[in-house]
Amino acid sequence: MTFDEFLGIPPCTTGKHSRVDDKPVPEPTSKAAPPEISAPSVKAAIPPSVTRLPQATPNAAVSAPPPPSDSDEPGARVPPNTTCRRRGCDVKSSAVPDDRRDDEECVYHPGQAVFHEGSKGWGCCKKRVLEFDEFLQIPGCKKRSRHCFVGKKTKVNGTDLEKVSTVRHDFYQTSTTLHASLYLKKIDKAVSKVEFAESGQEVALDLKTTDGKQYQTALPLYGNIDPSKSSFKILGTKLELTLIKVDGRGWPVLRADEKLTGEIIQTGSAMKA
Repeated sequence: MTFDEFLGIPPCTTGKHSRVDDKPVPEPTSKAAPPEISAPSVKAAIPPSVTRLPQATPNAAVSAPPPPSDSDEPGARVPPNTTCRRRGCDVKSSAVPDDRRDDEECVYHPGQAVFHEGSKGWGCCKKRVLEFDEFLQIPGCKKRSRHCFVGKKTKVNGTDLEKVSTVRHDFYQTSTTLHASLYLKKIDKAVSKVEFAESGQEVALDLKTTDGKQYQTALPLYGNIDPSKSSFKILGTKLELTLIKVDGRGWPVLRADEKLTGEIIQTGSAMKA
């Protein structure tokens, strides 16, 4: 994935040292292929296991849930030097009265951070990078007036819970199964709920943490799953979903409301000797 790793790949051929640049010169593109190599033989040499599957398309019946509120309460007291909580915005608060905050401009990412097989980006943008420092420098793609420094709280059974609007997720897959991780620390197993819809098109999440946070959403899935065979596991730093596909198609994204990056996803069994 990185250039330093590329330079560290050891050579695979031995020979005599030479001071002469004898690198092979590319042949002209107009030169005809040798007669002994025919199109049928090339096609036959390609193993069937790498056949590219058709690009999946999101289910039209799945609609994205309305985004949760991620704004400060009107009149909320904002401590000085507090960092904006929206993704990709690192602006810090100053001692400005609430009635003068309409002049603020917040540039941020409304989508979740997506780390997938080495690439890094945001679900709301197509840009993908390899280095984490480059990921932090991807500029926001949406603007709003006023930053979000303290957020809103809601009462659940008499307890104030801080609403979490988005969480970072990652996933990997085979032709039959997709393993997704949603990163949220200190999830309380006793009061949190994870339900797979009978339609196989979404997962209902109501995750509450032991430190007073709540992440609640209907997660629209890119492809269909078998809810009776799918499962989940709550760990110390994340929620793990094991989604059983109803077909062998590759998912380029996890959520149906994410923008596609143009990646071609193919799955299949390993070649047999």
